[in-house]
Amino acid sequence: MKLKVKDIDIATGWPLVAVLNEFDALKLDLHYEDRIKIKKGRKSVIAIIDIAESKKIVSSGQIGLYEEVLTKLNTKSGNFVDISLVEKPASIQYIKEKLKGKKLSYKEFYQIIDDIIKNKLSEIEITYFVSACYMHELDLDEIVLLTKAMVNTGEILKFNKYPVMDKHCIGGVAGNRTTMVVVPIVATAGLIIPKTSSRSITSPAGTADTMEVLCNVCFSIKEIKKIIKKTNACLVWGGSVNLAPADDKIIRIEHPVSLDPEGQLLASILAKKKSVSATHLLIDIPVGRGAKIESRKKALHFKSLFEAISKKLGIKIRVVITDGSQPIGNGIGPALEARDVMWILENDLRQPFDLRKKSVKMAGLLLEIGGKAKKGAGAKKALKILKSGAAYRKMIEIIKAQGGKKVKADDIKIGKFAYNFRANKSGLIIHIDNESISKISRSAGAPLDKGAGIYLHKHVKDSVKKGDKIFTMPF
Repeated sequence: MKLKVKDIDIATGWPLVAVLNEFDALKLDLHYEDRIKIKKGRKSVIAIIDIAESKKIVSSGQIGLYEEVLTKLNTKSGNFVDISLVEKPASIQYIKEKLKGKKLSYKEFYQIIDDIIKNKLSEIEITYFVSACYMHELDLDEIVLLTKAMVNTGEILKFNKYPVMDKHCIGGVAGNRTTMVVVPIVATAGLIIPKTSSRSITSPAGTADTMEVLCNVCFSIKEIKKIIKKTNACLVWGGSVNLAPADDKIIRIEHPVSLDPEGQLLASILAKKKSVSATHLLIDIPVGRGAKIESRKKALHFKSLFEAISKKLGIKIRVVITDGSQPIGNGIGPALEARDVMWILENDLRQPFDLRKKSVKMAGLLLEIGGKAKKGAGAKKALKILKSGAAYRKMIEIIKAQGGKKVKADDIKIGKFAYNFRANKSGLIIHIDNESISKISRSAGAPLDKGAGIYLHKHVKDSVKKGDKIFTMPF
């Protein structure tokens, strides 16, 4: 059936949505959440349908298209497209089987993940898959199979040179921008470290948001390979490339109800690492009140799972449990965190020494597992690279390769207005809540306003006098 395109002028980000007039839907025996194939020339997409009861939105003979569909089809209002019904995918049956507690095969996981990527599953159907994995936890074999399915349904970044290093932090700690210090140190030592990072979902800044203060972070696979060839490293946004692409869609479903099935969390992390061909991996599990993982017992549980699954995937792994009971670094928010990082790389006395200490430890462990330092000597070598200025020079190389300019910490623009929060009495700071700090930073405007956030003047165990600044909130 041919229908005339109407631009609805709405973007969802995902899923792909098309709107039919109820009369046309009735003629075609189509219902809400059914799938249709929309074809324009050689281009086609599968979209989920909504039905309009009013002709003010979409008249009979028209099809309303959201921005993502218009872009994929390279079409506009007034053009004609062909539509046809798409049968329910086989993966729905596999999701039902998982809801009953059945163990899924690689073929079944692959079909589910492939259908998610191709927009054949609605958000409701993906929610059932997430819920099934939450109710009936994936065993080790299933996590490995799901990880492989997530990798094999996307692109894979391949290199001629090995080892390939990578790191990941479970998260939940405000600040903690170790990656941007670790990557230039490791790259300076001659190791490849292709770091793809996320943007903020609920935090004041992701690594990609912070790096974006200094340079571009959106690149194709081909461009990333060129950057790495020049510098041994990259610091880019994972969402701009097709690496384990189902992951972002699954995370979007999990987020509203804070569902985070253990198996999917592990598969999500390791799929991203496998898709950049990582051979050696460092996992940081921060533990403490207010962190994502609050008990050492749970951290040890995750540590054993990471080690077991990585072994099956052929990745050499080191898992470290770190203190996540308070923010790490002073700046919370993209520009403030970028300034902290550059102060460390410049060896400036204004640097946050807690962030430097942790970054050096992390970099040292990667040097050890990558064969660039003997066991126990990695941190010393990492510190030497940092103090020599070589890590700063490497960071500038990476920034330039990613389209930025040479930058110093003092060049970074922070919000021109500021509110100082002062102590209303003298005493000792006994706790700083990560979640509260993150919420305050976001209320200031981070991460959308790069210069907004919080700058901490005090940390746990610091003494304060009445009237002392505890934190400044730029906006």
